[in-house]
Amino acid sequence: MARKFIRAAGGIVVRGRARRRIAVVQRSKDESWVLPRGKLKRKERAVVGARREVTEETGYRVRVGEFLGAITYRARGRPKVVQFWRMVAAAHPSYEITKDISAVEWLPLAAAVRRLSYPLEKLFLNNVARQAMPHRKRRPQRKAARRSHRRTRGRKRR
Repeated sequence: MARKFIRAAGGIVVRGRARRRIAVVQRSKDESWVLPRGKLKRKERAVVGARREVTEETGYRVRVGEFLGAITYRARGRPKVVQFWRMVAAAHPSYEITKDISAVEWLPLAAAVRRLSYPLEKLFLNNVARQAMPHRKRRPQRKAARRSHRRTRGRKRR
């Protein structure tokens, strides 16, 4: 009989407006830095489990956005599939972090990628960063500034 795969879910958790940061967590058991994620409970929907795990591991309530993708690897001889969603964290923590996590850090994208312990997660975060951290649209120029520019363009110099 084929062994069943391990189901897990988590999030690329973003915080801040002008200076966006991504959450990375340090596991207590091996001190590796990973994206917040965890195993799903039996019959738990992946998106529900992702929100639960991220809240437990970061201490922040999150708003779940779009699905970003999945990574697969072998864990203890079994295939493991981890699905990730884009998530936006509340301004302040609401809960204590679980004992399985020794630290939570909020880092800019480049620093978050460097901090992660596993090459597969680094690659994944790099590839989904544009979706996870969309740039804010620039404000359009003020109409008054454009009008004054038009007026001076057509005038003759004296």
